[in-house]
Amino acid sequence: MNKSKAMTSHSSKASSPQSKTANSANPPRLAVAIMAAGKGTRLKSQHPKVLHEVGGKPLLEHVIRAAVRLVPASDVYAIIGHEAEQVRAATQHTGVNFVLQAEQRGTGHALMMAKEALAAYDDVIVLSGDAPMISSQTIGQLRDFHLRQRAAMTLLSADLENPTGYGRVLRKGAKSAEVVGIVEEKSASPAQKKIGEINSGFYVFDVKQLYSHIDELSTDNAHREYYLTDIAAVFKKVRQRVVAWKTATPNEVLGGNTRAELADIDEQMRLAKCRQLMDDGVTIFYPATCVIDADVEIAPDTVIEPYVQLLGKTKIGGNSRVRSYCVIRDSEIGDGVTVRPGSIMEDARIGSGAIIGPYSHLRPGSEIGEGAHVGNFVETKKIKLGKKSKANHLTYLGDAEIGEGVNIGAGTITCNYDGVHKHKTVIDDDVFIGSDSTLVAPVRVGKGAYIGAASCITDDVPEDALAIGRGRQVVKEGWARQKRSERAKP
Repeated sequence: MNKSKAMTSHSSKASSPQSKTANSANPPRLAVAIMAAGKGTRLKSQHPKVLHEVGGKPLLEHVIRAAVRLVPASDVYAIIGHEAEQVRAATQHTGVNFVLQAEQRGTGHALMMAKEALAAYDDVIVLSGDAPMISSQTIGQLRDFHLRQRAAMTLLSADLENPTGYGRVLRKGAKSAEVVGIVEEKSASPAQKKIGEINSGFYVFDVKQLYSHIDELSTDNAHREYYLTDIAAVFKKVRQRVVAWKTATPNEVLGGNTRAELADIDEQMRLAKCRQLMDDGVTIFYPATCVIDADVEIAPDTVIEPYVQLLGKTKIGGNSRVRSYCVIRDSEIGDGVTVRPGSIMEDARIGSGAIIGPYSHLRPGSEIGEGAHVGNFVETKKIKLGKKSKANHLTYLGDAEIGEGVNIGAGTITCNYDGVHKHKTVIDDDVFIGSDSTLVAPVRVGKGAYIGAASCITDDVPEDALAIGRGRQVVKEGWARQKRSERAKP
């Protein structure tokens, strides 16, 4: 989160304002503006600050997600600047609008650039794009407080154990909602530095009042920037109401300005995700060791062992068990599945009752049927493995369609690549593939057929046939004895 620091902007497309909010006959038209233009110098990164990830998503995407639970995406405006096109490309799937702050001259300047986009609204909520733990509930409470208070400006405050570096909120009185000023750390007196209530950088503004007075902001400061916090003093001069609402969950306002802060936020978010899953009936042993992304879904009575990573949009059914050191991304796992240690899968689909691993690698497009087994050091890619089929050892199956009840012997390879194109192998139901076989695609093995061990199969095999594709064994009696005697001669 920027501690009263600058971000960036110019304008993009405006949408028609949302119809209204909830609690009156003529509710105000509400927009959300997200400050996402900053560079994040202290991260020492070539990448935009708001695209650094915590909890499995970019910082900005977490904030957008909270915003669109309150207003339609068409009423959300991300104010972008540093590496603007990269930020736009990474988040345009959310459906929000973008406002360009081409020259980053402060948070006040950012809203100056958004004037055209926001002019049709009654009120605007301003969020920090680098504070990913903010919840829609807190934003909604801030909005409601602002509307009840009929304020020109409402700021979100929080009590921090260590407020160092943050602007302090100066209230009219201990129990008063009214704010008489915001004093920055460097300008605070010793007494003011003892105040624990900080300005979070989240606001709600009356749009008409904001743009009637925003040009009164000054760049008379060390960085020669327009600071949005200064608008509070501007409003007080013209007798507009400025109030503060204090959140009971101060960790939500924390932002990531350094790699260490990002790591702390990531840890908090992931532990919160684990607690939510455990509340929903999932057993997670040693949750501090698990990496579980925000979108992961797990049904009750599934067990997650230590040192597991569940990433992206992974879904796991009930009564399954994922054992230690597995890494699973964007995959769907059915009920009653066992994933043994050290298995890796991405964009895979696992049917109920299947057994995966240990040390299996399921690459994108792998579809494993109900009750099927994929075992030790088996790699699959773009395959369908039928119900109760087995590939238990040291095998590569790529670009293949494999039926039900098939046994794939150890060391089997579907040779799918000719150096230019990929080709498909089809293995029908109830086939037995002997160990150390190679199936050179395109090839089909018919239902119920057998492939002799160590065969190289280049032609289709009919149903119920036996195919053997190897040289005949030759035995030369006494050959080894003769060789040894020859070597023993001086």
